[in-house]
Amino acid sequence: MRSDSMAHRGNPASITPNLDALVEEGVSFENAYCQNPVCVPSRNSFLTGLYPHTNGHRTMHYLRREEEPSILKEMKENGYEVIWIGRNDFVPADKPKTEHCDEYYDGETDENTRDVISDGMSLSIDMNEDTKRLYKKMLSGDTHYSFYMGKLPDREGYGKADWNCVEKALEYIDRKGKEKEGKPFFVYCTLMFPHPPYACEDPWYSSIDRSKLPERRPNVKDIPNKASMLYGINEKQKLNEWTEERFDELRGTYLAMVSRFDYQLGLIKEKLKETGLYDETNLLVFSDHGDYTGDYTITEKAQNCFEDPISNVPLLIKPAKGVPVKPRISKAQVELVDIPATVAELGGFDLSYTQFGKSLLASVAGAEEHKDAVFCEGGRIHGETQAMESGHGPESPYWPRLSTQCSEGPEHTKALMCRMGKYKYTMRLYEQDELYDLEQDPMEIKNLAELPEYQEVLVKMQQRITRFYMETTDFVPNKRDKR
Repeated sequence: MRSDSMAHRGNPASITPNLDALVEEGVSFENAYCQNPVCVPSRNSFLTGLYPHTNGHRTMHYLRREEEPSILKEMKENGYEVIWIGRNDFVPADKPKTEHCDEYYDGETDENTRDVISDGMSLSIDMNEDTKRLYKKMLSGDTHYSFYMGKLPDREGYGKADWNCVEKALEYIDRKGKEKEGKPFFVYCTLMFPHPPYACEDPWYSSIDRSKLPERRPNVKDIPNKASMLYGINEKQKLNEWTEERFDELRGTYLAMVSRFDYQLGLIKEKLKETGLYDETNLLVFSDHGDYTGDYTITEKAQNCFEDPISNVPLLIKPAKGVPVKPRISKAQVELVDIPATVAELGGFDLSYTQFGKSLLASVAGAEEHKDAVFCEGGRIHGETQAMESGHGPESPYWPRLSTQCSEGPEHTKALMCRMGKYKYTMRLYEQDELYDLEQDPMEIKNLAELPEYQEVLVKMQQRITRFYMETTDFVPNKRDKR
Protein backbone atom coordinates (compact mmCIF):
# COMPACT_ATOMS: atom_id res chain seq x y z
CA MET A 1 0.00 0.00 0.00
CA ARG A 2 1.43 3.34 -1.06
CA SER A 3 1.24 6.36 1.21
CA ASP A 4 -0.55 8.56 -1.31
CA SER A 5 -3.46 6.11 -1.56
CA MET A 6 -5.10 7.67 1.53
CA ALA A 7 -7.52 10.57 1.26
CA HIS A 8 -5.89 12.57 4.06
CA ARG A 9 -2.65 12.46 2.06
CA GLY A 10 -4.37 14.41 -0.68
CA ASN A 11 -5.64 11.73 -3.07
CA PRO A 12 -9.00 13.08 -4.32
CA ALA A 13 -10.18 9.66 -5.53
CA SER A 14 -9.44 7.77 -2.30
CA ILE A 15 -12.13 6.68 0.16
CA THR A 16 -10.39 5.97 3.46
CA PRO A 17 -12.54 7.36 6.30
CA ASN A 18 -11.17 5.08 9.01
CA LEU A 19 -7.54 5.79 8.21
CA ASP A 20 -8.35 9.50 7.95
CA ALA A 21 -10.10 9.47 11.33
CA LEU A 22 -6.94 8.19 13.01
CA VAL A 23 -5.32 11.55 12.26
CA GLU A 24 -7.82 13.13 14.68
CA GLU A 25 -6.56 11.03 17.60
CA GLY A 26 -3.10 9.93 16.47
CA VAL A 27 -0.35 10.64 13.95
CA SER A 28 0.04 9.83 10.26
CA PHE A 29 3.68 10.04 9.16
CA GLU A 30 3.74 11.32 5.58
CA ASN A 31 7.50 10.73 5.27
CA ALA A 32 7.59 7.09 6.41
CA TYR A 33 9.82 4.77 4.38
CA CYS A 34 10.21 1.01 4.21
CA GLN A 35 13.76 -0.38 4.22
CA ASN A 36 13.32 -2.62 1.17
CA PRO A 37 10.56 -2.37 -1.46
CA VAL A 38 9.57 -6.06 -1.46
CA CYS A 39 7.85 -8.00 1.30
CA VAL A 40 10.28 -10.59 2.76
CA PRO A 41 13.28 -8.25 3.22
CA SER A 42 10.98 -5.51 4.49
CA ARG A 43 9.35 -7.78 7.07
CA ASN A 44 12.71 -9.11 8.18
CA SER A 45 13.58 -5.47 8.82
CA PHE A 46 10.50 -4.04 10.54
CA LEU A 47 9.98 -7.10 12.74
CA THR A 48 13.58 -6.94 14.02
CA GLY A 49 14.74 -3.32 13.85
CA LEU A 50 17.66 -4.36 11.65
CA TYR A 51 18.39 -3.04 8.16
CA PRO A 52 18.31 -5.57 5.28
CA HIS A 53 22.08 -5.31 4.68
CA THR A 54 22.94 -6.13 8.31
CA ASN A 55 22.08 -9.82 7.95
CA GLY A 56 21.85 -10.07 4.17
CA HIS A 57 18.05 -10.11 3.86
CA ARG A 58 17.84 -8.83 0.30
CA THR A 59 15.67 -11.39 -1.52
CA MET A 60 12.38 -13.27 -1.22
CA HIS A 61 14.04 -16.62 -0.48
CA TYR A 62 16.04 -15.85 2.66
CA LEU A 63 13.84 -15.57 5.73
CA ARG A 64 14.61 -15.25 9.43
CA ARG A 65 17.52 -17.29 10.73
CA GLU A 66 17.22 -19.03 14.10
CA GLU A 67 19.50 -16.65 15.98
CA GLU A 68 17.74 -13.51 14.75
CA PRO A 69 15.31 -11.62 17.01
CA SER A 70 11.75 -10.42 16.48
CA ILE A 71 9.43 -7.99 18.21
CA LEU A 72 6.86 -10.80 18.29
CA LYS A 73 9.21 -12.96 20.38
CA GLU A 74 10.11 -9.98 22.59
CA MET A 75 6.46 -9.25 23.32
CA LYS A 76 5.78 -12.87 24.20
CA GLU A 77 8.79 -13.01 26.52
CA ASN A 78 7.62 -9.83 28.23
CA GLY A 79 4.25 -11.19 29.26
CA TYR A 80 2.05 -10.45 26.27
CA GLU A 81 -0.31 -12.92 24.62
CA VAL A 82 0.85 -12.73 21.01
CA ILE A 83 -1.62 -13.50 18.22
CA TRP A 84 -0.27 -13.67 14.66
CA ILE A 85 -2.92 -13.53 11.93
CA GLY A 86 -2.34 -13.56 8.17
CA ARG A 87 0.69 -13.59 5.96
CA ASN A 88 4.07 -14.91 7.15
CA ASP A 89 7.05 -13.98 4.90
CA PHE A 90 9.26 -14.00 7.99
CA VAL A 91 9.69 -17.46 9.56
CA PRO A 92 10.75 -20.24 7.15
CA ALA A 93 7.94 -22.68 6.37
CA ASP A 94 9.84 -25.60 7.91
CA LYS A 95 10.36 -23.80 11.23
CA PRO A 96 7.83 -23.47 14.07
CA LYS A 97 6.31 -20.12 14.98
CA THR A 98 5.79 -21.04 18.64
CA GLU A 99 8.60 -18.83 19.97
CA HIS A 100 6.99 -15.83 18.23
CA CYS A 101 3.33 -16.25 19.11
CA ASP A 102 0.77 -18.09 21.19
CA GLU A 103 -1.61 -18.53 18.25
CA TYR A 104 -1.09 -18.38 14.48
CA TYR A 105 -3.78 -18.33 11.81
CA ASP A 106 -2.97 -17.84 8.12
CA GLY A 107 -6.51 -17.06 6.97
CA GLU A 108 -6.45 -19.68 4.23
CA THR A 109 -8.97 -22.21 5.45
CA ASP A 110 -11.08 -22.52 2.33
CA GLU A 111 -10.61 -25.92 0.69
CA ASN A 112 -10.48 -24.23 -2.74
CA THR A 113 -7.37 -22.23 -1.81
CA ARG A 114 -4.31 -23.09 -3.83
CA ASP A 115 -1.15 -21.42 -5.06
CA VAL A 116 -1.66 -19.83 -8.45
CA ILE A 117 1.18 -17.41 -9.05
CA SER A 118 4.59 -17.11 -7.49
CA ASP A 119 6.81 -14.16 -6.68
CA GLY A 120 9.56 -16.30 -5.24
CA MET A 121 7.00 -16.81 -2.51
CA SER A 122 3.64 -18.48 -2.17
CA LEU A 123 1.00 -15.97 -3.22
CA SER A 124 -2.22 -17.78 -2.46
CA ILE A 125 -5.41 -16.85 -4.21
CA ASP A 126 -8.78 -18.26 -3.17
CA MET A 127 -9.88 -19.78 -6.46
CA ASN A 128 -13.56 -20.31 -6.96
CA GLU A 129 -14.78 -20.72 -10.55
CA ASP A 130 -15.45 -17.01 -11.08
CA THR A 131 -11.98 -16.09 -9.86
CA LYS A 132 -10.41 -18.71 -12.10
CA ARG A 133 -12.08 -17.14 -15.12
CA LEU A 134 -10.89 -13.66 -14.17
CA TYR A 135 -7.38 -14.89 -13.54
CA LYS A 136 -7.19 -16.71 -16.90
CA LYS A 137 -8.50 -13.60 -18.63
CA MET A 138 -5.75 -11.55 -16.96
CA LEU A 139 -3.13 -13.92 -18.38
CA SER A 140 -4.26 -13.31 -21.95
CA GLY A 141 -3.43 -10.63 -24.48
CA ASP A 142 -1.92 -7.35 -23.34
CA THR A 143 -3.14 -7.77 -19.75
CA HIS A 144 -0.79 -10.72 -19.16
CA TYR A 145 1.77 -8.72 -17.19
CA SER A 146 -0.53 -5.96 -15.94
CA PHE A 147 -1.89 -7.75 -12.82
CA TYR A 148 -5.30 -6.31 -13.71
CA MET A 149 -8.24 -8.63 -12.93
CA GLY A 150 -11.02 -6.09 -12.33
CA LYS A 151 -14.37 -6.51 -10.63
CA LEU A 152 -14.80 -9.53 -8.37
CA PRO A 153 -18.32 -11.01 -8.28
CA ASP A 154 -18.31 -11.47 -4.50
CA ARG A 155 -16.03 -11.95 -1.51
CA GLU A 156 -15.95 -15.74 -1.79
CA GLY A 157 -13.03 -16.00 -4.22
CA TYR A 158 -9.80 -14.04 -4.47
CA GLY A 159 -9.40 -11.90 -1.37
CA LYS A 160 -11.41 -14.16 0.92
CA ALA A 161 -8.33 -14.86 3.04
CA ASP A 162 -8.35 -11.25 4.24
CA TRP A 163 -11.97 -11.56 5.34
CA ASN A 164 -11.05 -14.76 7.19
CA CYS A 165 -8.18 -12.94 8.92
CA VAL A 166 -10.35 -10.01 9.96
CA GLU A 167 -13.00 -12.39 11.30
CA LYS A 168 -10.35 -14.18 13.36
CA ALA A 169 -9.11 -10.85 14.74
CA LEU A 170 -12.67 -9.83 15.66
CA GLU A 171 -13.25 -13.17 17.38
CA TYR A 172 -10.07 -12.75 19.40
CA ILE A 173 -10.89 -9.16 20.46
CA ASP A 174 -14.38 -10.30 21.46
CA ARG A 175 -12.84 -13.06 23.54
CA LYS A 176 -10.44 -10.67 25.28
CA GLY A 177 -13.23 -8.22 25.96
CA LYS A 178 -15.11 -10.89 27.92
CA GLU A 179 -12.10 -11.87 30.07
CA LYS A 180 -12.21 -10.66 33.64
CA GLU A 181 -8.46 -11.04 33.92
CA GLY A 182 -5.73 -12.09 31.53
CA LYS A 183 -2.50 -11.17 29.85
CA PRO A 184 -2.19 -7.97 27.85
CA PHE A 185 -2.38 -8.79 24.16
CA PHE A 186 -0.39 -8.06 21.01
CA VAL A 187 -2.14 -8.80 17.71
CA TYR A 188 -0.07 -8.77 14.51
CA CYS A 189 -2.64 -8.94 11.70
CA THR A 190 -1.24 -8.75 8.17
CA LEU A 191 -3.64 -8.56 5.21
CA MET A 192 -2.95 -8.96 1.49
CA PHE A 193 -5.04 -6.21 -0.15
CA PRO A 194 -4.06 -4.02 -1.98
CA HIS A 195 -1.34 -6.44 -3.18
CA PRO A 196 -1.62 -7.26 -6.91
CA PRO A 197 -3.49 -8.72 -8.77
CA TYR A 198 -5.70 -5.63 -8.86
CA ALA A 199 -9.25 -6.83 -8.18
CA CYS A 200 -12.05 -5.97 -5.80
CA GLU A 201 -15.72 -6.65 -5.20
CA ASP A 202 -18.56 -4.18 -4.76
CA PRO A 203 -19.40 -1.89 -3.09
CA TRP A 204 -15.74 -0.85 -3.10
CA TYR A 205 -15.03 -1.53 -6.77
CA SER A 206 -17.80 0.81 -7.94
CA SER A 207 -17.24 3.45 -5.26
CA ILE A 208 -14.06 4.97 -6.72
CA ASP A 209 -14.62 7.89 -9.10
CA ARG A 210 -12.02 7.27 -11.81
CA SER A 211 -12.34 10.90 -13.00
CA LYS A 212 -10.84 12.13 -9.72
CA LEU A 213 -7.60 10.14 -9.98
CA PRO A 214 -4.42 12.21 -9.63
CA GLU A 215 -2.03 12.53 -12.55
CA ARG A 216 -0.09 9.38 -13.40
CA ARG A 217 3.71 9.59 -13.51
CA PRO A 218 4.97 9.62 -17.14
CA ASN A 219 6.26 6.59 -19.03
CA VAL A 220 9.77 5.69 -17.90
CA LYS A 221 10.84 5.03 -21.50
CA ASP A 222 10.57 8.78 -22.06
CA ILE A 223 12.59 9.72 -18.96
CA PRO A 224 16.40 9.68 -19.18
CA ASN A 225 18.82 8.58 -16.45
CA LYS A 226 16.51 6.32 -14.44
CA ALA A 227 17.50 2.87 -13.17
CA SER A 228 18.01 0.23 -15.86
CA MET A 229 15.76 -2.10 -13.85
CA LEU A 230 12.77 0.10 -14.65
CA TYR A 231 13.53 0.19 -18.37
CA GLY A 232 13.79 -3.61 -18.40
CA ILE A 233 10.46 -4.13 -16.63
CA ASN A 234 8.72 -1.52 -18.76
CA GLU A 235 9.86 -3.17 -22.00
CA LYS A 236 8.71 -6.62 -20.92
CA GLN A 237 5.38 -5.72 -19.31
CA LYS A 238 4.21 -4.40 -22.69
CA LEU A 239 1.83 -1.78 -21.32
CA ASN A 240 3.09 1.08 -23.46
CA GLU A 241 0.11 0.88 -25.82
CA TRP A 242 -2.47 1.05 -23.03
CA THR A 243 -4.79 4.04 -23.09
CA GLU A 244 -5.06 6.38 -20.12
CA GLU A 245 -8.60 5.10 -19.59
CA ARG A 246 -7.29 1.56 -19.05
CA PHE A 247 -4.70 2.76 -16.56
CA ASP A 248 -7.42 4.75 -14.79
CA GLU A 249 -9.45 1.56 -14.44
CA LEU A 250 -6.44 -0.31 -13.02
CA ARG A 251 -5.64 2.52 -10.60
CA GLY A 252 -9.27 2.88 -9.58
CA THR A 253 -9.44 -0.83 -8.80
CA TYR A 254 -6.30 -0.51 -6.69
CA LEU A 255 -7.88 2.33 -4.67
CA ALA A 256 -10.98 0.15 -4.25
CA MET A 257 -8.74 -2.49 -2.65
CA VAL A 258 -7.36 0.19 -0.34
CA SER A 259 -10.89 1.28 0.53
CA ARG A 260 -11.83 -2.31 1.35
CA PHE A 261 -8.84 -2.51 3.67
CA ASP A 262 -9.98 0.75 5.28
CA TYR A 263 -13.44 -0.75 5.85
CA GLN A 264 -11.88 -3.81 7.50
CA LEU A 265 -9.80 -1.53 9.72
CA GLY A 266 -13.07 0.12 10.71
CA LEU A 267 -14.47 -3.27 11.79
CA ILE A 268 -11.47 -3.75 14.07
CA LYS A 269 -11.84 -0.25 15.55
CA GLU A 270 -15.55 -0.77 16.20
CA LYS A 271 -14.97 -4.14 17.85
CA LEU A 272 -12.34 -2.60 20.14
CA LYS A 273 -14.83 0.11 21.11
CA GLU A 274 -17.69 -2.36 21.55
CA THR A 275 -15.59 -4.47 23.94
CA GLY A 276 -14.32 -1.45 25.88
CA LEU A 277 -10.73 -2.05 24.80
CA TYR A 278 -10.22 0.82 22.35
CA ASP A 279 -8.98 3.48 24.75
CA GLU A 280 -6.33 1.21 26.24
CA THR A 281 -5.18 -0.17 22.87
CA ASN A 282 -2.26 1.16 20.83
CA LEU A 283 -3.05 0.84 17.12
CA LEU A 284 -0.30 0.87 14.48
CA VAL A 285 -1.22 0.71 10.79
CA PHE A 286 1.47 0.37 8.13
CA SER A 287 2.47 -1.41 4.93
CA ASP A 288 5.59 -3.40 4.09
CA HIS A 289 6.07 -1.57 0.76
CA GLY A 290 4.17 0.27 -1.96
CA ASP A 291 3.24 -0.34 -5.59
CA TYR A 292 3.87 1.47 -8.89
CA THR A 293 0.22 0.96 -9.98
CA GLY A 294 0.86 2.23 -13.49
CA ASP A 295 3.23 5.07 -12.60
CA TYR A 296 6.07 5.16 -15.14
CA THR A 297 3.87 2.64 -17.09
CA ILE A 298 4.93 -0.10 -14.68
CA THR A 299 2.87 -2.21 -12.29
CA GLU A 300 3.86 -4.01 -9.08
CA LYS A 301 7.29 -3.09 -7.62
CA ALA A 302 11.02 -3.47 -8.17
CA GLN A 303 13.56 -4.79 -5.70
CA ASN A 304 16.26 -2.11 -6.07
CA CYS A 305 14.30 1.01 -7.02
CA PHE A 306 13.01 3.55 -4.55
CA GLU A 307 10.57 5.99 -6.09
CA ASP A 308 7.99 7.14 -3.56
CA PRO A 309 5.15 4.95 -4.94
CA ILE A 310 7.01 1.85 -3.71
CA SER A 311 9.17 3.13 -0.82
CA ASN A 312 6.97 5.77 0.88
CA VAL A 313 4.41 3.83 2.91
CA PRO A 314 1.53 4.51 5.28
CA LEU A 315 2.46 4.58 8.97
CA LEU A 316 -0.21 5.68 11.44
CA ILE A 317 -0.12 5.40 15.22
CA LYS A 318 -3.15 5.83 17.49
CA PRO A 319 -1.75 5.53 21.02
CA ALA A 320 -3.60 4.28 24.06
CA LYS A 321 -5.16 6.76 26.42
CA GLY A 322 -2.50 8.33 28.61
CA VAL A 323 0.26 8.20 25.99
CA PRO A 324 1.17 11.79 25.04
CA VAL A 325 -0.01 12.59 21.51
CA LYS A 326 -0.37 15.59 19.24
CA PRO A 327 -2.85 14.46 16.55
CA ARG A 328 -1.72 15.51 13.07
CA ILE A 329 -0.08 14.59 9.80
CA SER A 330 3.61 14.68 10.67
CA LYS A 331 6.44 15.60 8.32
CA ALA A 332 9.04 13.87 10.50
CA GLN A 333 11.30 11.48 8.57
CA VAL A 334 10.70 7.98 9.97
CA GLU A 335 11.34 4.37 9.01
CA LEU A 336 9.58 1.05 9.49
CA VAL A 337 12.74 -0.11 11.25
CA ASP A 338 11.58 2.15 14.11
CA ILE A 339 8.57 -0.06 14.88
CA PRO A 340 10.17 -2.56 17.34
CA ALA A 341 11.64 0.21 19.51
CA THR A 342 8.28 2.01 19.46
CA VAL A 343 6.32 -1.11 20.43
CA ALA A 344 8.80 -1.95 23.19
CA GLU A 345 8.48 1.52 24.72
CA LEU A 346 4.70 1.26 24.56
CA GLY A 347 5.00 -2.16 26.22
CA GLY A 348 7.16 -0.78 29.01
CA PHE A 349 10.33 -2.80 28.42
CA ASP A 350 13.73 -2.58 26.77
CA LEU A 351 14.57 -4.71 23.74
CA SER A 352 16.98 -7.48 24.68
CA TYR A 353 19.11 -7.18 21.56
CA THR A 354 21.05 -4.67 19.49
CA GLN A 355 18.96 -2.99 16.82
CA PHE A 356 18.91 0.27 14.86
CA GLY A 357 15.39 1.65 15.20
CA LYS A 358 14.41 4.68 17.28
CA SER A 359 11.15 4.91 19.18
CA LEU A 360 8.57 7.15 17.53
CA LEU A 361 6.81 8.18 20.74
CA ALA A 362 8.55 11.56 20.94
CA SER A 363 7.26 12.28 17.43
CA VAL A 364 3.80 11.01 18.38
CA ALA A 365 3.88 13.54 21.22
CA GLY A 366 4.71 16.38 18.82
CA ALA A 367 8.40 16.38 17.88
CA GLU A 368 8.88 17.03 14.16
CA GLU A 369 12.55 16.01 14.09
CA HIS A 370 13.05 12.26 14.34
CA LYS A 371 15.86 11.28 11.96
CA ASP A 372 18.01 13.50 9.76
CA ALA A 373 18.05 10.78 7.09
CA VAL A 374 16.02 7.69 6.16
CA PHE A 375 17.12 4.77 3.99
CA CYS A 376 15.81 2.09 1.64
CA GLU A 377 18.02 -0.51 -0.04
CA GLY A 378 18.08 -3.50 -2.36
CA GLY A 379 19.83 -5.39 -5.12
CA ARG A 380 22.94 -7.60 -5.20
CA ILE A 381 26.53 -7.75 -6.35
CA HIS A 382 27.51 -9.45 -9.60
CA GLY A 383 27.75 -13.21 -9.24
CA GLU A 384 25.12 -13.59 -6.52
CA THR A 385 23.04 -16.06 -8.49
CA GLN A 386 21.31 -17.11 -5.27
CA ALA A 387 19.68 -13.66 -5.17
CA MET A 388 18.30 -13.73 -8.72
CA GLU A 389 15.05 -15.54 -7.85
CA SER A 390 15.27 -17.47 -11.11
CA GLY A 391 13.05 -20.24 -12.42
CA HIS A 392 10.01 -18.25 -13.57
CA GLY A 393 8.92 -18.56 -17.19
CA PRO A 394 6.98 -16.10 -19.36
CA GLU A 395 3.70 -17.62 -18.17
CA SER A 396 4.19 -15.96 -14.75
CA PRO A 397 2.87 -12.39 -14.44
CA TYR A 398 6.03 -11.68 -12.42
CA TRP A 399 8.29 -12.68 -15.32
CA PRO A 400 9.12 -9.11 -16.50
CA ARG A 401 10.70 -8.28 -13.14
CA LEU A 402 12.10 -11.69 -12.25
CA SER A 403 13.72 -12.28 -15.65
CA THR A 404 15.32 -8.84 -15.46
CA GLN A 405 16.66 -9.74 -12.02
CA CYS A 406 18.53 -12.63 -13.67
CA SER A 407 20.53 -10.28 -15.88
CA GLU A 408 24.21 -9.85 -15.04
CA GLY A 409 24.04 -6.31 -16.33
CA PRO A 410 23.41 -3.46 -13.91
CA GLU A 411 19.65 -4.03 -13.64
CA HIS A 412 19.39 -5.95 -10.36
CA THR A 413 22.51 -4.66 -8.66
CA LYS A 414 23.04 -2.99 -5.31
CA ALA A 415 21.60 0.42 -4.56
CA LEU A 416 20.86 2.48 -1.48
CA MET A 417 18.41 5.38 -1.21
CA CYS A 418 18.96 8.18 1.29
CA ARG A 419 16.39 10.91 1.85
CA MET A 420 17.39 14.08 3.69
CA GLY A 421 14.76 16.79 3.67
CA LYS A 422 13.72 17.65 0.14
CA TYR A 423 16.51 15.65 -1.51
CA LYS A 424 16.38 11.97 -2.34
CA TYR A 425 19.69 10.40 -3.40
CA THR A 426 20.23 6.85 -4.66
CA MET A 427 23.77 5.49 -4.75
CA ARG A 428 24.12 2.70 -7.31
CA LEU A 429 27.05 0.30 -7.37
CA TYR A 430 27.22 -0.41 -11.12
CA GLU A 431 25.33 2.40 -12.82
CA GLN A 432 24.56 6.08 -12.61
CA ASP A 433 23.42 7.53 -9.28
CA GLU A 434 20.16 9.44 -8.93
CA LEU A 435 19.34 12.69 -7.13
CA TYR A 436 15.92 14.35 -7.02
CA ASP A 437 14.60 17.54 -5.49
CA LEU A 438 11.21 16.33 -4.26
CA GLU A 439 9.86 19.84 -3.75
CA GLN A 440 10.55 20.89 -7.34
CA ASP A 441 10.18 17.43 -8.87
CA PRO A 442 7.79 15.27 -6.80
CA MET A 443 7.42 12.75 -9.65
CA GLU A 444 11.18 12.04 -9.60
CA ILE A 445 11.74 12.71 -13.28
CA LYS A 446 14.77 15.00 -13.49
CA ASN A 447 17.95 13.27 -12.28
CA LEU A 448 20.27 15.97 -10.88
CA ALA A 449 23.17 13.67 -9.97
CA GLU A 450 25.47 14.71 -12.80
CA LEU A 451 24.81 18.47 -12.67
CA PRO A 452 27.76 20.52 -11.33
CA GLU A 453 25.58 22.78 -9.19
CA TYR A 454 24.37 19.79 -7.14
CA GLN A 455 27.73 18.21 -6.36
CA GLU A 456 27.86 19.74 -2.89
CA VAL A 457 24.49 18.17 -2.07
CA LEU A 458 25.69 14.88 -3.53
CA VAL A 459 28.86 14.85 -1.42
CA LYS A 460 26.91 15.65 1.75
CA MET A 461 24.56 12.73 1.16
CA GLN A 462 27.41 10.38 0.26
CA GLN A 463 29.07 11.26 3.55
CA ARG A 464 25.82 10.53 5.39
CA ILE A 465 25.61 7.13 3.70
CA THR A 466 29.17 6.35 4.79
CA ARG A 467 28.20 7.08 8.41
CA PHE A 468 25.02 5.02 8.02
CA TYR A 469 26.98 1.97 6.92
CA MET A 470 29.52 2.50 9.71
CA GLU A 471 26.67 2.55 12.24
CA THR A 472 24.67 -0.39 10.92
CA THR A 473 26.82 -2.79 8.90
CA ASP A 474 27.16 -5.28 11.76
CA PHE A 475 26.99 -5.65 15.52
CA VAL A 476 28.53 -7.96 18.09
CA PRO A 477 26.24 -10.98 18.63
CA ASN A 478 24.05 -10.75 21.69
CA LYS A 479 24.83 -14.30 22.81
CA ARG A 480 28.38 -15.27 23.79
CA ASP A 481 29.77 -18.57 22.59
CA LYS A 482 31.63 -21.08 24.72
CA ARG A 483 35.35 -21.38 24.08
